[in-house]
Parts: sequence; structure tokens; C-alpha cells
Amino acid sequence: MKKILFLVILTILCSCKSHHKQGVASNDCDTVALKYATHISIVKHHDYTVVKLADPWNTGKTLHTYVLVPADKKLPAHLPNGAVVRTPLKKAVVATSVHCSLVIDMGKGTSIGGVCEPQYIHIPYILEQLKKGVVADCGSGMAPTVEKIIDLQPDAIFLSPFQNSGGYGKVEELKIPIIETADYMETSALGRAEWMRFYGMLFGCEEKADSMFAEVEKGYQELKELAKTSTVRKSLMMDKQTGSVWYVPGGQSTIGGLIADAGIDYPWQDDDHSGSLALPFESVLEKAEHADIWLFRYNAPHDITFQELLSDNVGYKQFKAFNDREVYGCNTASSTFYEDTPFHPHLLLRDFICIAHPDLQLGEPTFFIKLHE
Repeated sequence: MKKILFLVILTILCSCKSHHKQGVASNDCDTVALKYATHISIVKHHDYTVVKLADPWNTGKTLHTYVLVPADKKLPAHLPNGAVVRTPLKKAVVATSVHCSLVIDMGKGTSIGGVCEPQYIHIPYILEQLKKGVVADCGSGMAPTVEKIIDLQPDAIFLSPFQNSGGYGKVEELKIPIIETADYMETSALGRAEWMRFYGMLFGCEEKADSMFAEVEKGYQELKELAKTSTVRKSLMMDKQTGSVWYVPGGQSTIGGLIADAGIDYPWQDDDHSGSLALPFESVLEKAEHADIWLFRYNAPHDITFQELLSDNVGYKQFKAFNDREVYGCNTASSTFYEDTPFHPHLLLRDFICIAHPDLQLGEPTFFIKLHE
């Protein structure tokens, strides 16, 4: 009997042990159920929330742990190890345009105090605030200007982590929480989009973010089911050669998953890489020579034509899609592809279905435009 009682007590004490320092135990916690995201876990406690980011490059290791504590409450005496973030954030440096766009969508655009590399941002609100001096240009996303950040005194800095990057340099010495936006390492489009629930917690709009994600999920799943009803089955190749290398999405990448969910055949659909594959031209030609459709992204001051594409590489005329004039380009200099699609993947899924399944009559695609002569 004593043994049974001891086991019951031990179970209670250990139920949330992984989220506490050794010797601090509580069973007053609630794990947030995430349906698609695999690199993040969220556990709510009475006075704080623990968010753990899994290291996408080192299986079983943690990239970062955050302890979110409401700013209007006294800091609890006993907290687990992790970077303490007082929420909601009132002023943040947001390095990437995609996360700027998300924060604005959540209704918290006024909380953006600084951005990095504004030359790559096409969001009217941010450009206007930069012009007014309300939002500061904090330099490079890889090495933000420390002096600017010190002047701003932000509550947090949103930066993208990269494998073997060596950290964030002097920015780490500022003792300002660095939110590592590793959402791009998720292997499914909905998995990445689900990170908006974490970002909503940071900016004090959790319910809004949850509602937004529910709408994204619903729209995505409806389109996925619609694609299954098409009587048309086509194959698709992605992107184009850059220098001596042609980067194509891996079979397990978010783009690879989107193509599969759109009911489209993909030459690398059996590949198990979650990132891009760096291939020589010959390898792409061997696998995708007979693809029905060609979609690629580019950045240019004007929309590219077939002649310009051919002048880049005469070898393109060996592809069926080129000769059939089934080529669609997304000019990221004039479209909001990178701002909109990561957290609204249903919009990109719709583009794929519009192009590959004309029988479903969804209308014209939003991001990819058919090339002209």
C-alpha cells in the first residue's frame, strides 16, 4: 500500500517536471495541442507559459526555451530555465518581411519598432512608417546594427536562425530576448503556419491568432479536397537555374507538400529532403524534361518574357513545358509572395490548383502569371 501511495505522489510531482527547474514541481499545467507544427511545444502554467523550440538541425536537442510572463504580473519567484519574455510585446525589432506581414495581419503593426533590410520589404504600412521615422532601419538581418537596437530598447528581437551561423554576435550581449523564427524549418505548410499561434501569444493576441490559423486550416483543407475531384492530372517542375546550380524543392519540403496536396505529380516527390536540392542543369533535365507545367520565382524590375528566359539559358527549350508555353513566373519584386504565402499557404495552394486543374474553374492565379512572348 505504501509503495502504491509513493508512486501516485511521484507521478503528480513529475507531471510537469520537464518544464521546471529541478526541485520545483507543479501539476498546474496545460499543454497546447498543436496539430501540424513539429518543432515547437507550448505548455501553459498558472503564472507563465513555457515555449520550447526544437533544434531542427540536431534531433533531440533544444534550440531555445522561452518563458512568457504577463507584463502586468509580478515575476514569479521560481521559474524554469529559459529566456524570460514579458508579454504582450509593445515594441519589437522584426527582421523579416514575412513576420512583419503576420504581425500586421494580427492587428499589432504598431508594435513593430524596427526592421532589417527594408529594401526587401514591400509592405506599404512598413514603408510608410520607415519614411516617417516611426519604424527604424536596423541594418542587416544577419548582423543588425547594435546602436540602433540600443536606441530603440525593444522588448524582443525576431531573427531567423541558420545552421552553423555561429550565433547573433553582439546582439546577444544586449540581454534582449531573441525570438528565433525557426518556423521555416517545418516540413509542412500548415506546420509552419501554425507557429502564428506562438507569435500571437507574444503580442497579446492569442485568440486572434488561433482564429486566423483556424481559417487558414479550413481554407487549405477545403482546397485539398477540391483538388481530388479534378479529372486532370499534370506534372510540374519548379524554379530555374541560378548560376551553375538549379535549386528545386525537396520532396518533403513545404513546397513539395503543397504540390502533392494540389494533386500534381512532381519529379522529386519521392525525395526525402525537407529543404532545397542543389542540382546541375543536366540532372533537372533528366527528371523534369517532360513536366507539363513550369513554375518559377524570380526578382526583376519587370515581368520576364519567353525570349528573356531563353536568353538566360538556351537549354530551357529542351523542356516540354517551355515548348508548350506552359510557363508561369512569380516576380517577387512586385508581388507579396514571400510576405503572404508562408502563413497563408492556402493562397499558394489555390495558385497551384488554378494552374494545374483548369477543369475546377477557380479563376486566375494570384502569384504566378503566365509568361508572354
